[in-house]
Amino acid sequence: EVQLVESGGGLVQAGGSLRLSCAASGFPFEDYAIGWFRQAPGKEREGVSCISSTRISGHSTYYAPSVKGRFTISRDNSKNTMYLQMNSLKPDDTAVYYCAARSSRVLSWMLHEYDDWGQGTQVTVSS
Repeated sequence: EVQLVESGGGLVQAGGSLRLSCAASGFPFEDYAIGWFRQAPGKEREGVSCISSTRISGHSTYYAPSVKGRFTISRDNSKNTMYLQMNSLKPDDTAVYYCAARSSRVLSWMLHEYDDWGQGTQVTVSS
C-alpha cells in the first residue's frame, strides 16, 4: 500500500522558515518523480515544486515562480523521504501543502499525472 505522510507544517510569522517532510512507503521511491503542491482556501490546488527521480542523469527540479529562490525541494532516497525547505515565508504562502508521487522518473507539473497523494499539512503565515 502506497503511503505518503507529511509533517512539519505550522504557524509562522512572515519572514520565517519551515521545513516540510514527506515520508513515503509502499513503492520504489528512488524510481519516482515527486512533488509538492498546495491549496489555499477558495483556490485550486497548485504546483509548488517537483523533482525527478535521481536515476535520471542530471536529475532536475522545478519551482513555481512565486516560490523560486525561497523554497528548496530535496529528497533522501536512503530514508524514502522528501523535503521542502521554505524560507522568507509570506502570508500568501498560507495553504495546505501536499506531497505527491508519480510513477515515472520524469518530473511533471501536472496534478493529474501524480498517482498518489499525502493527506496534507497546514502552513499558516501571519503578517
